[in-house]
Amino acid sequence: MGASNTCWGVELGAGAIKALKLERDGDELKVLDFAVIPHKRVLSTPDLDQLDATRVALGELVSTRDLSGSQIAISVPGHSSFARFAKLPPVEPKRIPDVVKFEAVQQIPFPIEQVEWDYQIFTSKDSPDVEVGIFAITREKVMERLSMWQDVGVTPNYVTLGPLAVYNSVAWDMRFNDQTPGTVILDVGTTSTDLIICEPGRVWVRTFPIGGHNFTQALVDAFKLSYLKAEALKRQAEQSKHARHIFQAMRPMFADLAQDVQRSIGYYQSSHRDANLTRLIGLGSTFQLPGLRKYLSQQLQLEVVRLEEFNRLSVEGPLAGEFQAASLNLATAYGLGLQGLNFDFGIMANLMPVSVVRESIWSRKPKWVAVAAGLSIAAGAVSFVKPMLDRMKFDNRKKPEVIELVKNDIRKYKAEWTAVEQKFAANYLAANLLELLQDRQVHAFLIDDLSMIMDVARSQAEKDQAARAKNGSDEPISVNFVKYDTQYVAGGALPDPSSMDTGFADPGAAPSRRIRVTMDFSTTHPESIRFVEATVKKWLFDNAERASIPYVIKANSYSGGRPTSEKITDAAPQRGPDGFDPGPRGDDPFGGGGSGGDRDGRGGGNQSGG
Repeated sequence: MGASNTCWGVELGAGAIKALKLERDGDELKVLDFAVIPHKRVLSTPDLDQLDATRVALGELVSTRDLSGSQIAISVPGHSSFARFAKLPPVEPKRIPDVVKFEAVQQIPFPIEQVEWDYQIFTSKDSPDVEVGIFAITREKVMERLSMWQDVGVTPNYVTLGPLAVYNSVAWDMRFNDQTPGTVILDVGTTSTDLIICEPGRVWVRTFPIGGHNFTQALVDAFKLSYLKAEALKRQAEQSKHARHIFQAMRPMFADLAQDVQRSIGYYQSSHRDANLTRLIGLGSTFQLPGLRKYLSQQLQLEVVRLEEFNRLSVEGPLAGEFQAASLNLATAYGLGLQGLNFDFGIMANLMPVSVVRESIWSRKPKWVAVAAGLSIAAGAVSFVKPMLDRMKFDNRKKPEVIELVKNDIRKYKAEWTAVEQKFAANYLAANLLELLQDRQVHAFLIDDLSMIMDVARSQAEKDQAARAKNGSDEPISVNFVKYDTQYVAGGALPDPSSMDTGFADPGAAPSRRIRVTMDFSTTHPESIRFVEATVKKWLFDNAERASIPYVIKANSYSGGRPTSEKITDAAPQRGPDGFDPGPRGDDPFGGGGSGGDRDGRGGGNQSGG
């Protein structure tokens, strides 16, 4: 990549294209130019061709701004990429890359050769633990984004995840260090929200599908408006004479946003018991909604502040006033600029395909490179021919016997090594034992589900009993909990093949984390089969997939009121809009259950999932 002291950081957002040109002088940064180009219609507008709309705005950027001569760094949104974090076992530093690659193969839900990925190691002087962040995107997705740039004659130098760029900009601008208190950065975008948790020596990222689009859709549903009119109403809500009604209509989305933030923080704290989070920094246009900051502060019990301006950027001339007004939306572009200017700071993961970089470099070489290449080949031919002639002279002489003896020894040792290698069997016991520590928090959700199932069953029993009382029957209907069992199958490194056939998945399939749950209860309901179907089984199917629950329920089927004996196979992992696991629904898709009842009044169920 060509060296340059200027860089354009460009975010292709769903609401607008946001670009920032920075110039580096040592550790000082100067804003040379910036642009915020709104799409004619936000990309979440129904029936809109998003790729065409993005190309139009990108063409406007290239035609109004000079991107030549500078580094170009672009981002991919968090919801179309993949971020996972894991603790590494204690190994020698030189072995860390191999361990990380092994971890990446386990964590990334695609063949490793089909993705572009990078990683970052996190350490803290107060902890012996070494954590790794693994960041990836499918090659198809990144090439789709790069093709839009190639259509306008530009090849970027860097590609990274949007939430990583946001972290870099905030951490750099606010001078994060080992004494910085635990901080939550919340970037509320148009279609999704990036949540970044930062502590000394540790970063954690999650993206969830709540953004400005959801607030707009709430107004569409409440006031029966078109999407475009609802979007305009949201932007002018504070000045509207109907402000109270507008915010009342959006209040459920305030609650959903706060709930997802709280759930993410809770998940992080469950795996980092020493976490101490004290404040939340908000970014994005949606964060300008009046009352949102106060509401989040009350719900999360955190200090909530909104990023109003950047402290470490120098802006001169007429740009200064306009830049400050737009700064709330330029954090991603700011972080991209830091990476393009090679600051040794933050998370500098680069997902740019090597093949594209190589092609771009060669396309910029002048024609005289071909002449130089020809001379190089000619020189190489001379250096190749002379040794060949010398070797021919040597071959005419008698070879010393010691050469044959050494060659025989080599063949012997190679055969012995092959025999030893064939007898080697890897022991993955330690890796599998570590897997047992994962997903412990899932059982709390399972117990909560059990409680809700029993509540539904008992409520229906009371209704049925009241209906029977009207017909003269005073026999009570009871529903009693009997037993609850779980069986956990870890997605370990390589389980013993003899233990693979657990009833959950085909023995030849790749291992996945699953929980099989069996619940027994008794009922005196005279129509026990119908009762179980209408309560327990219905609840399981209605609640199979929930955004707030870290697993997916896969119920087994029933025939004649009795559980069938068919094998339950792995469910397909739940994917986000671009093929990746939407993460954390516990950060690992899990299994949930089924139900059934026998004619003697006993009900049972089991849960599993992929």
